[in-house]
Amino acid sequence: LLREGGCDPIFVILGAWEGSVDDALVIVNHGWEEGMGSSLRIALKWVNATTEADYALITLVDLPGLTSQSVQRVAAADSGIAVATFDGERGHPVRIPREHFRELIDTVGGDEGARSFVSQRDDVVLVEIGDIASGKDIDVPSDVVGS
Repeated sequence: LLREGGCDPIFVILGAWEGSVDDALVIVNHGWEEGMGSSLRIALKWVNATTEADYALITLVDLPGLTSQSVQRVAAADSGIAVATFDGERGHPVRIPREHFRELIDTVGGDEGARSFVSQRDDVVLVEIGDIASGKDIDVPSDVVGS
């Protein structure tokens, strides 16, 4: 999905359930109990230190309704921070330009991820992808019913 959407390289941050993931570099977050913000911080540090990428495309792994076309659409947004929307509701993926990496690395934490950072910015582009993808996340087996 991500590779077909134009993402390369792909980093996967794992914590409690570390293991291998095909076609991606696995990075272990030993501080996973701190929340998803710690995983975002580690991901941005890796992208910043090991690539020359202009941006990082952040998404969650429990979104089976995402498509490679939706990834491409968010990645190709005009400028600034790009946030996917599903019928106007903000979701993932989120594109973070390199110039914001340091500030996010220094401030992100807990289970909020980049939400408060993004909400305070005036350079956010909303990218509607509800016509080609679903933002419904799957957290427990019962979430699969009807998805």
